[in-house]
Amino acid sequence: MDGIVTTSGPQLVQDDDLALPDRVGEIAASGAPARGVSLLGIPLGGGAAHPGTACGPAELRAAGLAGALTAAGCTVADCGDVFVLPSAAMATGLACGVRNGAVLRSWICAISSHAYELAASGTVPVFLGGDHSLSIGTINGVGRFWERAGRPLFVVWIDGYADCEIPSTTRSGNLQAMAAAAVLGEPELKGLFAGGPQIAIAPDRFVPIGQRWIDAAEQAWLDRRGIAAITMADLVDGRGLRALDALLDRVAACGGVIHASIDVAVLGAAAPSIARGAEPPRRRGACLRGVMERLARSKLVVSAELVELNPALDERPLSSGGAADLLVALLGEPPARGRI
Repeated sequence: MDGIVTTSGPQLVQDDDLALPDRVGEIAASGAPARGVSLLGIPLGGGAAHPGTACGPAELRAAGLAGALTAAGCTVADCGDVFVLPSAAMATGLACGVRNGAVLRSWICAISSHAYELAASGTVPVFLGGDHSLSIGTINGVGRFWERAGRPLFVVWIDGYADCEIPSTTRSGNLQAMAAAAVLGEPELKGLFAGGPQIAIAPDRFVPIGQRWIDAAEQAWLDRRGIAAITMADLVDGRGLRALDALLDRVAACGGVIHASIDVAVLGAAAPSIARGAEPPRRRGACLRGVMERLARSKLVVSAELVELNPALDERPLSSGGAADLLVALLGEPPARGRI
């Protein structure tokens, strides 16, 4: 399996530098993504609080993700992993308060370019993480492609956390906790793209799903932008799935497409502090499967990522398998008995 290697400080590829495939018009006009799935591993751990997330792509492969997607009717191509050697030039112009900022900036710029290329390939890019800060690059790259194709990109942020801390208020400095804020164009984080092409997802096209707890400062940040989360409690009592149905209707009505950003923390398996919540795990699993199957039936999902699988913190071996099941439910027919 050949990897994709970036050997020096990367610059974002300008949109005009990439020739779009002849079938881009067909892709843009169709509500259904191609059945082909391209896996790209992103073993990024610099934005996380604990070491180990860089092992996520290998763990997901070992859990049989590619085989499960193939059995579910997808044609799968594994593109290997991205590796980045940071450039010293990436250290200038960064916001204070972001730990490992120069390293992460190099990764984000490289990821954005690879994401754009995969989106232009006509397959469904699936990015395997790696910590959640990688989504800053994937969503920028995928979003730039669909913007050029004339289709608005919506993001569903499926995570146990809100991830909208900002450098001036963060306690940890971990970029994984600021990833959603960066995707939404937070001014304090704009320097992450080193002056390269950048988009921001509009607040009305960003929907957090599955949160078990949101910090007061993060809730205020979301409220100022008019963003309402579909929390785990909303999913359990049925309101959340109705809200998701309304979102899917809105996306379809405007000719939009969806990127699904999935953090395994939402499973409550690799994050024990979340798992101690009130909702029974089986009920949470049924709710998550309902979310994935609704997204699958909509035929609107054109890209996805699965992040924050950390074998070092996984107290139960079901995390990698349950995470793989989430993707199978999203992109194909799920197994009769899954692990979520």
